[in-house]
Amino acid sequence: MTTPAGSMRTAPEESAPEESVPRKPVPGKPSPGRPPSGKPRALAALRTELRRGVAPWTGLAVALTLLVPLGSKATHWQGSWGETQTELHAAVTLLGGPLVAAAACWQGGREHRRRTAELLLSVPRGRLARVVTAMMPVALWAAAGYLVALAAVFAATAPYTGAGGPSLAIVATDLGFLLSVAPVGFVAGRLVRWRLTAPVLAAVLYVALGAPGYLRTGARFLSPAEQFSLEGSVPVWWFAPVLLAWTGGIGTTVLLAYAARRRLTLVVPLVLAVAAGTVIARTGEDLFRDDPATTRKVCSKAAPGTPQICLAAPDSPVLPRVAEALEGMFSRLEGVPGAPVRYVAPPYEPKDGEASLAHAVRGWGITRDRLSDPRAYAANTALSLTARDCPDGENRRTAREADRMERTDDAVRSWLADEESPWYPESRRLARLEAMPDADRRAWLGRYLATRKSCTPAEVPAL
Repeated sequence: MTTPAGSMRTAPEESAPEESVPRKPVPGKPSPGRPPSGKPRALAALRTELRRGVAPWTGLAVALTLLVPLGSKATHWQGSWGETQTELHAAVTLLGGPLVAAAACWQGGREHRRRTAELLLSVPRGRLARVVTAMMPVALWAAAGYLVALAAVFAATAPYTGAGGPSLAIVATDLGFLLSVAPVGFVAGRLVRWRLTAPVLAAVLYVALGAPGYLRTGARFLSPAEQFSLEGSVPVWWFAPVLLAWTGGIGTTVLLAYAARRRLTLVVPLVLAVAAGTVIARTGEDLFRDDPATTRKVCSKAAPGTPQICLAAPDSPVLPRVAEALEGMFSRLEGVPGAPVRYVAPPYEPKDGEASLAHAVRGWGITRDRLSDPRAYAANTALSLTARDCPDGENRRTAREADRMERTDDAVRSWLADEESPWYPESRRLARLEAMPDADRRAWLGRYLATRKSCTPAEVPAL
């Protein structure tokens, strides 16, 4: 049937398929029909993992695990960068390390508990990428918890320090240890399908980290938890790179051995770890050297006629408190011939015209920037001024002569400290010294101080 020419109608043209229509790509947005690139997809998966599961709780747990025990004994480390980092290092390695390993282990066993391990095999991403994406949130949150505790502890120490500063090498190695122990725990969780694997791993790791400390060789420093005192010492300049190569090499080797497609790639971190471990074991205690900033002597600016007080640089904020505690003793020695013109704190050896101060350290005698017991500090300083380093039986002293000298020394100490003697209460010699006229007492004390290093009783003036 033929239609009229005027009413002739044409069939509509078929539209091209949507896939064949070229479109201008939008920057930052994947083209239609194409899967998103691997990098944005991995970052999206990592962001999701950071917000869920055990990872966020790991950061909170690490921060509390470090801050609670450190806060309970803050008086022992506050005011000294060395003591602060010594205590923090012990808490990070012995408490934080096993905790992070257990959290990573629990994270690693998640797919087995959810029965999704076989399902993940169908995901087009590589095994190493999947493992890193699942493990990294625990490691990153653990690092965040450590940094929060680090900032809090350093903020608590800073107002009370006199010299020096924190060691960034120790900060780097402690942080690297937490990041390195996470892969070990994660792989253990993937391999061992047991719900108690995490706590058992934490206990085993605690013992493994602490056991090398009982060795007497340099091999004990292979343990990241080896306890060392940073009071007056600092690590050598290459300490951080070598320690990071040791712990990081072990963690990377374990991760690649489990998840890498080509196992030969683990040779590089393994060789690096072995080389670093060899250097650490052979160096041993020489990994640390004396810190010149902490051994520097800082002295007070004393008024004319007042003895000068010298402390180690880290304890310099305590100088005013020491001067107040010894003010009474200094006033009693004013005008005495041969009285010390300078008092130095241990470990400095007093020279001619100097005397030793009482031995006090952070937490024991010194709390933050003040003395824990000023009266006891003054009494111990007086004791160091009157004590004699005499071997028993020197110069064939009789018991009577030795007793007279000891009672005389004790009377002088009690008078200088303005307290009753705990060894010879109601001492007659102390009463005689107190009853002397000021001029006679100063003259007698001058003769006494001239013999304070003598061990011959006959040379000590009678009292």
